[in-house]
Amino acid sequence: MDDINLHYRFLNWRRRIREIREVRAVRYRERLKRMLRDGDVLRYHGNSDEVGCFVAARPLSRRNRYFEVTIIDTGVRGMIAVGLVPQLYKLDHQPGWLPQSVAFHADDGKLYNGNTVGQQFGPKCCRGDRIGCGISLDSDDGQLTVFFTKNGKEVGSVEVPASPEALYPAVGMHSLGEEVLLDLNAEWGMEEDDGQMIVDSHEEDWGRLHDIKVTGMLLEYVGKGKSIVDVGLAQARRPLNTRFHYYELEITDAGEKCYIALGLARRDYPKNRHPGWSRGSIAYHADDGKLFQGSGVGDAFGPRCFEGDIMGCGIMFPRDFNPDAGDDIYDWDLDMFPKPSEVQNDLYANNDDEEEDEGEDLEGRKVMVFFTRNGKVVGRREVALPVGGFYPTIGMMSSGEKVRVDLHPLSG
Repeated sequence: MDDINLHYRFLNWRRRIREIREVRAVRYRERLKRMLRDGDVLRYHGNSDEVGCFVAARPLSRRNRYFEVTIIDTGVRGMIAVGLVPQLYKLDHQPGWLPQSVAFHADDGKLYNGNTVGQQFGPKCCRGDRIGCGISLDSDDGQLTVFFTKNGKEVGSVEVPASPEALYPAVGMHSLGEEVLLDLNAEWGMEEDDGQMIVDSHEEDWGRLHDIKVTGMLLEYVGKGKSIVDVGLAQARRPLNTRFHYYELEITDAGEKCYIALGLARRDYPKNRHPGWSRGSIAYHADDGKLFQGSGVGDAFGPRCFEGDIMGCGIMFPRDFNPDAGDDIYDWDLDMFPKPSEVQNDLYANNDDEEEDEGEDLEGRKVMVFFTRNGKVVGRREVALPVGGFYPTIGMMSSGEKVRVDLHPLSG
């Protein structure tokens, strides 16, 4: 009977994830018209009589609240606009011209807030200037504060009636030769006296970082990438539990080899071993689609993953699972974890200590671990839950690899 119940629960979870992903598959798709995109470069591709517009795949959020555009070429008239628009914004209109949109225009320095008539707002922008747009974290009561920057300095802000998830980064162009560099992962913070910017690095989300650089939700491999011991490892600060039981990553850059692994591991997992290679771990590897479970030899499991793919991993806890029973697996006393200033990041500490001890691989009761690719369940595997729990763990091993991680995709 327990097996039957578990089977039906798994089918329900798979249906739920599929439904969520079907919505996101439509929602998270960039849109552009009369523009060409080459990597992070956007170029106008019209006849100067028609507007070209780009709308990003994902809206701004409280975790990713700012983006920037650097003007590479102003073209004939420099009619470049940077702002926020609804997802289904009409692409033959400049950002800011239509209701529920707002934008700063480079050619005249005006702010357009749902109207084709702009208001004087800031300085004009030229070739080499960097225009930023973001949202304030203090917004509430249905009003959102949108601010704009030029070359790292705030130009001004405006209140708009919207929620963060309803506004998407947008860029408009309107003359031949216009070209910009887009940075959707830019960070913004108020300047301190020394001129340095406070960057929300999100390192507090991670308990261990080895040869991994954190920028917002983006993880970047910065290791040597020469041999199998040059693994970059990122392990979350807290284990999965019955409330937060699933996480995802999006491959934003596959790097040289796409040696990217997503999985779960015990807390004392070795820093230079890919997730899945050593005991107390399980992982789905992007480069070959294999599942590794405590062994350097993987089993055929699912399709390979490439740039743009979204990989997910979660746990189906038994219905009668009691996190308070037995060992204190989910005792989240903050004293147990490194404080943000004490995150173990070997990249910055230059810690040359020997590899961590394998530790005792004490096991608890069985749980079902499952993996997804682009919203579809790839497969599942029953494994013993280590004492202390399973921590989201990501590995990378070749130059240029970058992933965007969402540790709580189903929580909001």
